[in-house]
Amino acid sequence: MTDAKVFKRERVKRDVREARAESASQALAGFPRGGEWMVWTFGQFSLVDALWALLRQTGPADVSIATWTAAGADTTRAEQFLAEGRIRSIRWLVDRSFETRQPEYCATLRRLFGDDVIRTTRTHAKFITVRNESWDIAVRTSMNLNHNPRLEFIEISDDPLAAAYLDGVFDEFFAGQAPGVMNGELPPVRPLAGIEAGRRS
Repeated sequence: MTDAKVFKRERVKRDVREARAESASQALAGFPRGGEWMVWTFGQFSLVDALWALLRQTGPADVSIATWTAAGADTTRAEQFLAEGRIRSIRWLVDRSFETRQPEYCATLRRLFGDDVIRTTRTHAKFITVRNESWDIAVRTSMNLNHNPRLEFIEISDDPLAAAYLDGVFDEFFAGQAPGVMNGELPPVRPLAGIEAGRRS
């Protein structure tokens, strides 16, 4: 994780929709194989609701979740999905301030899942992968893993390249940081060619 990460692909057909449905299951019903949807919500459902709706379509899958914060009820629901076999394996990447900012919620996350599947860094990124033998879902979103009744967006792609790209971010943090480190730092970043100390050539 020493270089800027850039994901590029050819133009894809995207379906943009406003989610005025009452639930994530209604809003995301019929998400197609190979599809890409950008959905605007107005607080009707949370990110864990969207995860539930996706797992209903994909069947049991391996899940990676990056979030700035996570409420206790939402991590408990994710653990329930794991206990029920809807999630086969799970990994977490959370902001290093989570333990001091929300100590109770952080303790719940650690108790439910264990330090082996949690890594920390300075992050505000929110993304999820949901992958199995048939699906490679990459989720990019403004939502944290908590209920937040505000305008939010969620972009969902069934795209092996995008899902592998996001999982690669997890792989690097998991390879480079020991379990139980709750104050993880950003790795050192080499400047891009032609850019020096904030000045572009």
